Amino acid sequence: MFRKLFFVVVGLCFTATVAHAGNFKLTSPTIKSGATLTDEQVFDGFGCTGKNQSPALKWTPGPKGTKSYAITVFDPDAPTGSGWWHWVVYNIPVNVTELAYGAGDATGKLLPPEALQGLTDYGTHAYGGACPPKGDKPHRYIFTVYALKIEKIDAPAEASAASIGFMINANTLEKASFTAKYGR
Repeated sequence: MFRKLFFVVVGLCFTATVAHAGNFKLTSPTIKSGATLTDEQVFDGFGCTGKNQSPALKWTPGPKGTKSYAITVFDPDAPTGSGWWHWVVYNIPVNVTELAYGAGDATGKLLPPEALQGLTDYGTHAYGGACPPKGDKPHRYIFTVYALKIEKIDAPAEASAASIGFMINANTLEKASFTAKYGR
C-alpha cells in the first residue's frame, strides 16, 4: 500500500510516496535501521577481522495464513553483478518471532530445531558478516523477514541462496526489512 504525503515547508509544497508495510515489522536490539554495523557483525576472513556474530532479530507475527518464516541478509552493493548473500534461514516455525544473538553460527544450536541455514556466498551454512572491499563506499546490508504461506521449504542442503530465495519469494505473504551499512 502506498500513501501520498503532502509537505509544506517555508512556503514550498511537495509530495512523497511512502511504502506502507502493514503491521508486520522487523527490528533488532543489536543494530538499528540505518546504523553502521559494529565489529560484532563483521566477517572474520577475506581481510576483515570482525567477530562474525549474527544480530538478535525480532519480528511481529505475520499476517493471517502465515505458516513459517524465513530470514535473509543481502548486500546489493557487492561488486559481483548479483549482490552477496550473507545469511539465509528458513523453515522457522510460525510460533517463533525472534532469533537470538549469535544464532547464525555453524552449529545452529541457537536456532529453532526445525530451522535450516542455507548456503551463503561465503560457501557456508552460517551467518557471514559484512566485509566489503576496502575503499568502497559503505555497503547496504538488508535484513528481511518473510512470512510464508507454507510450513516448509524443501531444498537440498547445497541449494544456492538464490534458489532458496526463489522459493521464499514464491511463497511470501508479506515481508519486513531494515537496512544497516558498513564500509572500510
